[in-house]
Amino acid sequence: QVQLVESGGGLVQAGGSLRLSCVASGDIASSYIMGWFRQAPGKEREFVVAITGSGRSTAYADSVKGRFTISRDNAKKTVYLQMNSLKPEDTAVYYCAADRAIATMRPGIGLGVDYWGQGTQVTVSS
Repeated sequence: QVQLVESGGGLVQAGGSLRLSCVASGDIASSYIMGWFRQAPGKEREFVVAITGSGRSTAYADSVKGRFTISRDNAKKTVYLQMNSLKPEDTAVYYCAADRAIATMRPGIGLGVDYWGQGTQVTVSS
C-alpha cells in the first residue's frame, strides 16, 4: 500500500513563499515520477510540476516557471515544492502525485495517475 502525505500548506501574502513536502511510504520505487497538481475552487485540477526518479529532469507549467522549484530526496522518499513570489491565483489545494510513466505526469488533470496524496491547502492573500 502506497501513501503520499503532503505538508507545508498555509496562508501567505502575495509575494511570499511556502515549501510543500510530500513523503511517500510503502512499496514505491525511487524510479517513480513524482509531481504536484493543484485544484482551485470551481476549476479543474491542473498540472503544476513533475520530476523524474533521478531528479535530473523536470517539467513545469508555464504559470509557475521561474517561481516554483521541485526537488526530491530519494533516501527520504520525499519530494519538495519550493514556491516563491506567490500570487493570489496560486491559491488552490495542492496534491502530490506519483506515477510510473512520464506520459501521465504532464499538463492535464492527472487522469490515470497511480497515487495521490490527500492534498494541502495553499491560500495566497492579495
